[in-house]
Amino acid sequence: MAFDNPLAGEIWNSKYRFAPADGPGDANVEETWERVAAAVSEAESPKLRKFWKGRFYEALREHRFLPAGRILAGAGTGRAVTLFNCFVMGTVPDDLGGIFEHLREAAVTLQQGGGVGMDFSTVRPSGARVRGVGAEASGPLSFMDVWDSMCRTIMSAGQRRGAMMGCLRIDHPDIEAFIDAKREPGRLRNFNLSVLVPDAFMGALEEGADWPLVFRGETVRVVKAAALWERLMRATYDAAEPGVIFIDRVNANNNLADCETISASNPCGEQMLPPYGACLLGSVNLAALVERPFEADAALDETALGELTRTAIRLLDDVIDVSRFPLPAQDTEAKAKRRIGLGVTGLADALILCGARYGEDEGVALTRRWLTVIKTGAYRASAELAAEKGAYPLYDPAVLERPNLRGLDPEVRELIARHGLRNGCLTSIAPTGTTSLLAGNVSSGIEPVFAFSYTRKVRQPDGTTREEPVEDFALSAWRRLKGDAPPPEHAFVSAQTLKPEHHLRMQSAAQALIDSSISKTVNCPEDIAFDAFSDVYREGYRMGCKGLTTYRPNAVTGSVLSVAPPAPPPPMEAPLADRPKALDGATYKIKWPQSAHAVYVTVNDLEEGGERRPFEVFVNSKNMEHYAWTLGLTRMISAVFRRGGDVSFVAEELKAVFDPCGGAWLDGRYVPSLPAAIGGILERHMGHAEEVADQTHAAPAGGPGIVPSACPHCGAAALLRKEGCDSCLECGYSKCG
Repeated sequence: MAFDNPLAGEIWNSKYRFAPADGPGDANVEETWERVAAAVSEAESPKLRKFWKGRFYEALREHRFLPAGRILAGAGTGRAVTLFNCFVMGTVPDDLGGIFEHLREAAVTLQQGGGVGMDFSTVRPSGARVRGVGAEASGPLSFMDVWDSMCRTIMSAGQRRGAMMGCLRIDHPDIEAFIDAKREPGRLRNFNLSVLVPDAFMGALEEGADWPLVFRGETVRVVKAAALWERLMRATYDAAEPGVIFIDRVNANNNLADCETISASNPCGEQMLPPYGACLLGSVNLAALVERPFEADAALDETALGELTRTAIRLLDDVIDVSRFPLPAQDTEAKAKRRIGLGVTGLADALILCGARYGEDEGVALTRRWLTVIKTGAYRASAELAAEKGAYPLYDPAVLERPNLRGLDPEVRELIARHGLRNGCLTSIAPTGTTSLLAGNVSSGIEPVFAFSYTRKVRQPDGTTREEPVEDFALSAWRRLKGDAPPPEHAFVSAQTLKPEHHLRMQSAAQALIDSSISKTVNCPEDIAFDAFSDVYREGYRMGCKGLTTYRPNAVTGSVLSVAPPAPPPPMEAPLADRPKALDGATYKIKWPQSAHAVYVTVNDLEEGGERRPFEVFVNSKNMEHYAWTLGLTRMISAVFRRGGDVSFVAEELKAVFDPCGGAWLDGRYVPSLPAAIGGILERHMGHAEEVADQTHAAPAGGPGIVPSACPHCGAAALLRKEGCDSCLECGYSKCG
C-alpha cells in the first residue's frame, strides 16, 4: 500500500516500521499490520491462532482500526518495550527514600515506552516540619522538578521523549504554587498538569464559601473558594494549564469502584487509573466506514462498526497477555482487571462526509448513535470473551449496577449476568495524533478538524523542527470526488471557527457513553472574555464531563499546528556584531557541591537601539577539571549570542543536560548538572536584563561584575540592590517591605 501523502509514509517509517539493523523488517505498511496481527494472535489457542490472525489483519487493513502507537511500534519486534501507552504510578510516599524509589519506577516505565501519571497530593507541603532531621519540607513541586529533569533525559522507547501528568488536589496547601508553576519559563515542561477538584469544592464555589487547605486531616489555612478558582482559571487563561479533573465524578462512574480508588490520570487525561494502573489503547477509524460520502444518503456502516468493535476488543484483550510490563506491580494490576481503552478517531471527518455539522444537533445525534453501537458491541464482545476465556479475576456481579452499565441493551445485560465480563473497563477516547496522520490525516479522536490545510511542526532527531504542509482527510476526499467544486460550508467547520459550547456539547455527549474519560481540548478564541472562559469549566461540570482542558492562544505556550504561513528562516550566516571595547555585565557564583572551588559565570550584554541583549559568556573556576569543556562551551555560546536573535533556547538546552554522576540541590531546587546550573543563570539573566542593567558596571572579558547575594526568603542567588533597597529578582522579596 502506497501512502496518499508523504507525511503518512514518513511517520510510518520513523515511528512504526520495524527496521532492525541486523535483519529484515517491515518492507511496507501491510507487513507492519501482518507483524502486529501475528504477534497479538499468539495469545489465542493454537487451533484458533490462524483464524484470529486473519481477522486482526482485516481490522488493521486500510487503517480501519488503529492500535495505539506502542502496539504498532513494538508488537512482534522482540524489543524490551511495553505495548501499553499509559500508566499511573504507585502512591507517592511522604519520605525521601520512598520518593526516589518511585522516581526510579517512573524512569523505568518511561524508558520502556509508557507515559506516566502521578498524584503528588500525598507529599507534605512546603515548610512543613520534617521530624527527626530538624528541617522543613521542600514540598511536592520541588520533587516534581526532579521528575521533570529525569523525564527530560529519557528518550521513551528509543523514539520519543516521555510524557507525564502531574496531579494535585485542590485542597493541598501548595495548590497555589502548583497552579502558577508553568508561569515560570521552562519549568515542568515535561509535565501536563491537572488539578483534582472534588464535588465539595464545586459546591463551595457555588455558595461563595471558604475552602480549607489541608494535609493529613489538619487544616493549614483557609481560602475563599472563589479566589482559588479565579487563580486556577487565570493560570489556564494565560498559559493553557493546569487542566481540571472532577475526581469524585471519576470515581463514582468507575466500573471498578468496588476494588480501586483513582487519584490520577495518564498524561493525556483519557485514562483515569488507580495506583500502578495500566491501560492500552486503540481507536476505530469512523471516517473509513462512511459509505457514499457527500451524497444525500451518506451514512456510516453501523453493521461494519459493530463487527469491527468486537474484533478490536478481542485484539486489545490479547495484547494484555503478550505485552511485557516495566514493573511487576503493573503486570499484576493489568491482569487482575484487564482494563482496555477502545475509542474512536476520525469522528469530525465522518460527520463531514455525512454532511453533519460538528457540535450542532445533527452532529451530536450521530455521535451518540455511533458511540452507542460501539458501547453495545464492546460489552457484548467482552461478555462473549468471558464465556470463552473467563471473566477478569476481580469481577464482581454488582458491576451491572454501575452507572456505565445501567442503560445497556437488555440482551447484553443478560449475557453479562450469565458470563461476567472479560474486561473491567472497555472504552475511552484518546488523542490519536500521529496514528491519525498515518491513516491519511483523519481528524484526531473526537476533536474537530483543526484546519483543513495547515503546517505541522515536525521534531527532528537533533531537536530542531521543520514544517510540513498537510491536508485534512475530508477535504482530500472532497477534491477526489467533487473536483474543484467549493466544499459545503455547513459541514466543513474547523476548530478555528467553532465556539466553546460546540466542544462542550460533543464532549458531554461522548462522555455519557464512555467508561473512562476523553482526551479533548476546548479551543477558545484569543479575545474571549475571562468570565466567559472561566464559565466553560463550570458549564462542563454541569454537563457531566469528567475533566476539562482548554486552549486559548497565548504568549506562554506554543502550538504544534499552525495555520499561519511560516516566517522565512533567518540567514544561515548572520553577521557577527563587532565587540565594543567595554561591555556591561554581571558575574554569578555557583557553589557546585562536587567541586572544591566555586564556578563564576560572567554574562556581558550589548546595548542596541535602547535594548540590552546577551553578547558573550565566560566561565571561570580554580578547578582545572572543568577548564576544557567550559572553554569550549563559552566559545560556542558566545558565538550564538553574537549573532543575535532569539537566543533563549541556549538556556533551555543547557538546563536539559543530565549528569549521570548526579546533580545537586541549589537554592532549594534540584539541578541535574553543572551545565544545567549555568543554563539557569543564563535564563535568569536574560529574563531580568533591565534589573541587571541598573546594577552592573563595565566588566572586562572574564573580569568580575556584580555577584548577587543569597535571598533570605527563597535562598536564590538573586538579591540585588535596587533603588536603595535589597530586592530579589527570583521571588520578589524586598527588604524595604
